[in-house]
Amino acid sequence: MKKWIALIIAAFFPQALWAADVPATLQWSQRVELSTPVSGVVKAVNVEVGDLVKKGQVLLSLDSTTYQASVAETQSEITRLDAEAEEAKRDLDRVQELYERTIVSTTDLDQAKLRRVKSLSMLAEARARLRQDQKALEETSLRAPFDAVVILRQAEPGLSVASGLQLQMLLTLARSGEMIARMHLPSPQIDNVKTGQTVTVSVAGTSYTGKIKTLGLEPIQTKNGSVYPVDVLFPNKQPLRAGSPALVKLP
Repeated sequence: MKKWIALIIAAFFPQALWAADVPATLQWSQRVELSTPVSGVVKAVNVEVGDLVKKGQVLLSLDSTTYQASVAETQSEITRLDAEAEEAKRDLDRVQELYERTIVSTTDLDQAKLRRVKSLSMLAEARARLRQDQKALEETSLRAPFDAVVILRQAEPGLSVASGLQLQMLLTLARSGEMIARMHLPSPQIDNVKTGQTVTVSVAGTSYTGKIKTLGLEPIQTKNGSVYPVDVLFPNKQPLRAGSPALVKLP
């Protein structure tokens, strides 16, 4: 009789069957490895593992002497080419006037126009080169892409960084203020939860209110059968460690 009652409850109230504390493991909600896209020697590393950093904060800087010199050289070249372009314009205006007075030939006018076009072209190329030089100078400073915690430091002052096909990882960050509790549910149970659903995450006796972020679509084989990963995103003010155990309380 009790067995039939249990089956009836399960049929009409399926969520009651699955209400449980499900073991989970903490993961970073976002993890990035950072490097500089330009080569150089590390001049300063401004952070340590565990530091909280703000978006845009300078974390590491290379010796930028060479890049600063390139910017200054290109700026000087632009000044010279700008003057030459103005001179070519004045020369073209003068030749144009003489041509209209039939004092000079069409060839002279064409040559003056060509000198003007060439001067403008060289000036445009120099300005484009300046933008590239300024970008390279900017990239000698490694900045935080978002509010984060430093979880790995692989750089020290004096380290040579060579940009190439494979970037050299210098710092690893994880987004601060939120984490993921990853649990695994079997097929019948995962059908009773949905993305955006509010659940409670418990870590070391502290409870957090989170929401289901993703439901896995591919099964993972375990000794007890197939399960699907489910990620719960929750905010956290105090620092937590990835890999720590947690419990997710399903409704």
